[in-house]
Amino acid sequence: MSDQDEQPENRLRKELPDEVPARPAPAPAPAPAPEPVPGPEGTAPESAAPQVTGRQRLIDGLWPPRVTRAQLIVALLLFGLGFGLAVQVASNSDSDSALRGARQEDLVRILDELDDRTQRLEDEKQGLEKQRQELQSSSDQAAEARRQTAEKAKQLGVLAGTVAARGPGITMTIEDTKGTVKSDMLLDAIQELRAAGAEAIQVNGARVVASSYFTDSGKSVSVDGNKINAPYRFLVIGKPQDLEPALNIPGGVVQTLEKEQATVTVEQSDKIVVDALRQAKQPDYARSSSQ
Repeated sequence: MSDQDEQPENRLRKELPDEVPARPAPAPAPAPAPEPVPGPEGTAPESAAPQVTGRQRLIDGLWPPRVTRAQLIVALLLFGLGFGLAVQVASNSDSDSALRGARQEDLVRILDELDDRTQRLEDEKQGLEKQRQELQSSSDQAAEARRQTAEKAKQLGVLAGTVAARGPGITMTIEDTKGTVKSDMLLDAIQELRAAGAEAIQVNGARVVASSYFTDSGKSVSVDGNKINAPYRFLVIGKPQDLEPALNIPGGVVQTLEKEQATVTVEQSDKIVVDALRQAKQPDYARSSSQ
């Protein structure tokens, strides 16, 4: 068959290439730009702010970390506490492990040692408690001794005339207009009052004590070298119910003075003040025998 005899379709197939290049697709039309939103009068339109996601905000809040001084201190304290607890737990675990692995004889020995130590501690506690009670008792006894000593010093001061005194008693006044009252009569009155329980005596501002003496000085009397004049006024502290009868007994002080034409007046009182004082005299030879 000749070329002329070929059909038109075959000739057309030969003339066309095997692959026809594809026509490119038309590009999409560009989207219109958004129109700016008008702002308030006289201001330019604002540009759109970039959007931030929640993840980005979380990252920004966590990094970089911001540690304050208080947080750092709390962290250190928590670290120290945790470390101590860990050490304690490890120590207890080691002790428990050691006890669990110990033999029965060792456990019995450990219990015996604990019992002995407990008993020693109990004995020591009882000893300390006994010492505390003894010290407290000694302190109380010392305080009581000091109180009694102070009270005794006051009593001795009253008797020695170095301390003022007050209490119930009598006031005796002797009027001697003729000057017939002598020192021995006054001394007899003092002795009678002491025998009746007088504890403090004062005559015309002169304190009368155990060492006091009376002397005549013309028509007057001297007490311990100090001259006193009539009327003689006695301030006596003691039990009034005993002092006044002692002066008024038959043949006693009052009758003796009345025979000498003196006038005697005795008055009881609930409050007599003896405030005349004497200087304490240091003995020249006598010394205390107490050690």
